[in-house]
Amino acid sequence: MYDHRKLGRELGLFDTDPLIGAGLPYWLPDGAIVRHSLEEYIRTAERRAGYQHVYSPVLGKRELYEISGHWAHYNDDMYPPMDVGGEQVVLRPSLCPHHAVMYRSRSHSYRELPLRMAELGAMYRSELSGVLGGLTRVRCIQLNDAHIFCTLDQVAEEAAAALALIGSAYRAMGITGARYRLSLPGASGKYVAAPDMWQRASKILSEVLDRSGMPYEAAEGEAAFYGPKIDIQISDHAGRESTLSTVQVDFHQPEQFDLHYIGADGAKHRPVMVHRSIIGSVERAVAHLIEHHGGAFPAWLAPVQVVVLPVSDAQEPAAAQLRDQCLSADLRAQAVNTEAGSLAARVRETRLAPYQFILGPAEVSSGGVAVRLRDGRRLPAQAAGDAIARIRALIQAHDTRLWAD
Repeated sequence: MYDHRKLGRELGLFDTDPLIGAGLPYWLPDGAIVRHSLEEYIRTAERRAGYQHVYSPVLGKRELYEISGHWAHYNDDMYPPMDVGGEQVVLRPSLCPHHAVMYRSRSHSYRELPLRMAELGAMYRSELSGVLGGLTRVRCIQLNDAHIFCTLDQVAEEAAAALALIGSAYRAMGITGARYRLSLPGASGKYVAAPDMWQRASKILSEVLDRSGMPYEAAEGEAAFYGPKIDIQISDHAGRESTLSTVQVDFHQPEQFDLHYIGADGAKHRPVMVHRSIIGSVERAVAHLIEHHGGAFPAWLAPVQVVVLPVSDAQEPAAAQLRDQCLSADLRAQAVNTEAGSLAARVRETRLAPYQFILGPAEVSSGGVAVRLRDGRRLPAQAAGDAIARIRALIQAHDTRLWAD
């Protein structure tokens, strides 16, 4: 595996600057393309799965986090309050309190449940300088977060559906070797004291994992302060393990925020809150993708998907037209002309692009193109429109294959 900190900078994906601050990376144009593609993928997948997207502020009153329990159990990882207009305001360490308040702002019937609320939003963690590194440990995190408000009978099905979404996302991203963990409370005092709640939530998640057929191991002391969770673990280039995706069952915050829905009997009932993140933080997901793929991203994520390479100066006008044809088909394309070096040199320089279109005199006269795939395969000359259509279909399907035979 590659070190994403080194490779990410070499490829011009992201960087940092002391003037901005440690743990606060900025995204360069190619990195922004990878990030945007990932965000659009997950928003589309969530929308198709019945999620409603929202936006919430990155600030909240200290009282909000006192109610949620973050202030009592998570204070060491939070930034200190800011005095604004006579109130203490905090950079949020999590999105769930905001979503609980948003749920509470309206009356809900059992017919509306499960209500799936999703947001790709920023949160802030007061990480110590010694643990910061590239994109894996940062102080401003863009989290793919969602909270499902549901009845007790719906919890297991929603948790299983979240696991299925995670599996689909990992296949699309080409991620392999992930490990599943059931994270349970430990002996420390950082957990909410509610034994019955912990037992009930842990039983639900263990049964979901058992039914999924996924091998997993239980780990005490790794739960969130408000509930147990399923963590999907990945490893970096140095073998360090971290959590990418998660599914959590929470009985605590619905109680704290006095959430309810009106049941079929006309009475108030308490919903359960399922927290889930399909790709976790965008920063950590991209860091893992850089290391896992060595910068050779699946075609749908690649900053440049098609490179058009004219053999000589005479084919450059045709190369520009073919590039524009690719752009019109929503492919990210560029033409690299002879001024950048010999054909062999340009092939090597653009080797991370999934597709190279070679244009020589024969291709220009026939309206075709010679396609070279990133894995070294050279396809027979074919009509440019046909090649573009086949590539576009694979990319739209988030297929990790370079070519469908």
